[in-house]
Amino acid sequence: MRKSAIAVLLLVLLGNALVWALWNRPVAERSWDGMISGVGYTPFHPDKSPSRGDKASAQDIQKDMATLNGNVRGVRIYSTTDGSEQTAAIARRYNLPVTAGAWIQGKPEIDEPEIAGLVKLVHANPNVRRVMVGNEAVLRADVTVPQIVDYIRRVKKAVNVPVSTAEPWHVWLSHPELAESVDFLAVHLLPYWEGLPVDQAVDYAMMRYDELKAKYPNKHILIAEVGWPADGPWRRGAEASQVNQAKFIRTFLNIAAQRKLDYFIMEAFDQPWKREIEGSAGTSWGLWDAWRNPKFPMMGTVQEMRNWPMLCAVSGALALLPLVFFLRRRGDLRIGGQIFYGAMIQAVASVLVFTFTAAADAGLATTTEIAWGILIFCQLVLLAVMLIDGLELTEVVWQARFQRRFEPASATPPEDAPMVSIHVPCYNEPPHMVIQTLDALARLDYPNFEVLLIDNNTKDPAVWKPVEAYCAQLGPRFRFFHLDNWPGFKAGALNFGLDQTDPRAEHIAVIDSDYQVHPDWLKATIPHFARPQVGLVQSPQDYRDWEGDLFQRMTNWEYAGFFHIGMVQRNERNAIIQHGTMTIIRRSALEGVGRWGEWCITEDADLGLRLFEHGFEAVYMPESYGKGLVPDSFSAYKTQRFRWAYGAVQILKHHWRELAPGAKRLTSGQKYHFITGWIPWFADAAHMVFGIAGIVWSLGLLLFPKYFEFPPNAFMIPTLSVFAFKVAASLWLYKARVKCGFWDKVGAAIAGMALTHTVGRAMWLGIFTSGRPFVRTPKCENQPALMQAFLMAREEIALLGSLWLAALAIVLVFGHENRDAFMWSGLLVVQSLPYLSAFVTSLINVFPNLTFRKRPPQTIAAAEGAAD
Repeated sequence: MRKSAIAVLLLVLLGNALVWALWNRPVAERSWDGMISGVGYTPFHPDKSPSRGDKASAQDIQKDMATLNGNVRGVRIYSTTDGSEQTAAIARRYNLPVTAGAWIQGKPEIDEPEIAGLVKLVHANPNVRRVMVGNEAVLRADVTVPQIVDYIRRVKKAVNVPVSTAEPWHVWLSHPELAESVDFLAVHLLPYWEGLPVDQAVDYAMMRYDELKAKYPNKHILIAEVGWPADGPWRRGAEASQVNQAKFIRTFLNIAAQRKLDYFIMEAFDQPWKREIEGSAGTSWGLWDAWRNPKFPMMGTVQEMRNWPMLCAVSGALALLPLVFFLRRRGDLRIGGQIFYGAMIQAVASVLVFTFTAAADAGLATTTEIAWGILIFCQLVLLAVMLIDGLELTEVVWQARFQRRFEPASATPPEDAPMVSIHVPCYNEPPHMVIQTLDALARLDYPNFEVLLIDNNTKDPAVWKPVEAYCAQLGPRFRFFHLDNWPGFKAGALNFGLDQTDPRAEHIAVIDSDYQVHPDWLKATIPHFARPQVGLVQSPQDYRDWEGDLFQRMTNWEYAGFFHIGMVQRNERNAIIQHGTMTIIRRSALEGVGRWGEWCITEDADLGLRLFEHGFEAVYMPESYGKGLVPDSFSAYKTQRFRWAYGAVQILKHHWRELAPGAKRLTSGQKYHFITGWIPWFADAAHMVFGIAGIVWSLGLLLFPKYFEFPPNAFMIPTLSVFAFKVAASLWLYKARVKCGFWDKVGAAIAGMALTHTVGRAMWLGIFTSGRPFVRTPKCENQPALMQAFLMAREEIALLGSLWLAALAIVLVFGHENRDAFMWSGLLVVQSLPYLSAFVTSLINVFPNLTFRKRPPQTIAAAEGAAD
């Protein structure tokens, strides 16, 4: 590699390390160097869950007690029937006293064995110093206060150690009769669940402790649970994080030592199985993680991810080969582009490492694994699209020079210039529009051409007869053919035209029936066929008469983006998409690859790919030599894009062997563009799934909160970031290549987004069907304008409304206590933007007087067939 490339590589890797270091910069917190009074202990290791009926093993408990020995003075257990009862005997070997609990649920078949086990445990183990009958059983409403009091009295008669029950502070304050029945108060002080910021949390807990002390001055108070989670959703002002957990625990331990408090930290070890009942926050209260590693030190600084150097190294290693490949291959890019795209590669690698790490910490429940699998797949799709868009942006902005730039020929063609046969397929088009097309062809400054106008299956003679008569007036160069019941659609008509072509013609040119060509079109393009390897010459689609109509203005600039950005970049690798208008094909090449493909709904793109497979080159010149008419309606605009997208899937299914790795007929650059060029359309198909899944997931959050939780920020933040990048990249690309104003850029972006649902539907239909779909244009011409707008975008409006209702419901139900609700609602709103764009575009279409700025009135030519 060149020295500059090595410097870029080192700069990117160093930048990655700097970002990881800044994100995990050490935080100075109050240190603790003493012994912890006690910890809550649940003996389940990562491979076990009591919800599955698993029992804790003596071997696991033995390992845990060895870990706790020397760090804590006592442990608290919660049950006497799930294997926890083995803790007391094992803890005795380490001189650890135990506070034992019976898990009470208000069901005799559960409660009675628990109580019996508790009594037995006390009698068998002298290190069981006190007991608790129930854990938040009153809070959960599993039992009433009189019921739990009755249980307490029964246990007090059977044992000779202090007896209580564990409840939050407010339950004790509300029920003096409960406090009267116990030997000591066992209170839970968990400010996280109450939404307190961590800086205020310990003071708040002490305030509640003092309230209880004031109300019950003669009762000993045990803080039976106190702690903070390392992971979980925002709850009002409470943020679950590793740094915040360390901050809370270390601050509390110092205050507890000063005030000589009796307490148990919640809890010893992380418990992944609790995700099923408490969500992600329930899994991460441990001082040790689920694999029994300390999560943070009690002395010195604290970091959010202690293993960040390893994760940073993994992300760097993951990015290294793609970075080296990119930098070795793209020496043609200026240094800024190498740094920009190299940073993108590294950022994607780091996001993936972070996501997979979060998934590994998420627990082992089947539903969790499925959810994370779906989320990771979605993220991979989004990141792949971002890298594709990023490479295009990099090449456009920082490419030092064009490798395949073709200039228009300017010399006057000789009288014996190669003959060109111009084919104009036509179906049910307005005669006056077609006549304008013929007049423009008649003005071509080229000595040797013919025009074949092929009217295909137009039923009404009043439509095609005037065109036939006008061709006769123009002379022998212009020949008219009317076909009834002709198969093959446009490709069938073009193949018929090929059979009628003058034998002397060396090249076949095709334009749509609404295109008015420039007189220099053939003069500027045909000389490029002097090289025998050139199989086609393509000029961009361009449009006229759109300036005074806002809808048509938006669609014009949306088209312009592809022809001035995408096609120019594809031309650099000889991988353009052939279009069925303003295209010229070497006749021998066309016949040699099998003529027009009547099997495919986008016969033009299929022909271009077959020409590449047979080794031909394409020439693309971005200069405009003909202008047609943009679709008149949003419905026609959608119909056209549906056909393009459906045809793309047909082509991929038909040509996949040539696009696969190892196939030799296409270059790597051609494979890249034909695959990645259509991946964004597959992303549109995925967007449909994401949107529907978002609605379903929101319903789950609202109706079944026990089984659904908000997707983690490890997924939501990158998703929102990718959307922001796509918007910024689109505006940047237009600024670099498309000469239009800012609001025209915005309008183009809205028009493009408006097609997301249409493209997505086409891709799914293309995947699961193989025939030509019938695409119905809404029959709404006789409806009021507003009704037309609703009918043309009815599916998009339904999804828009559903997403907005889901977002609103989430904020109303969860927003008061969970900040993640706003993140999720924001994601739903972002998912709705393509559907909003469709509705807005449809409204703009049916109210043509709308405009970005005042313009003089202009006459807009009608073009009912412009969608072809």
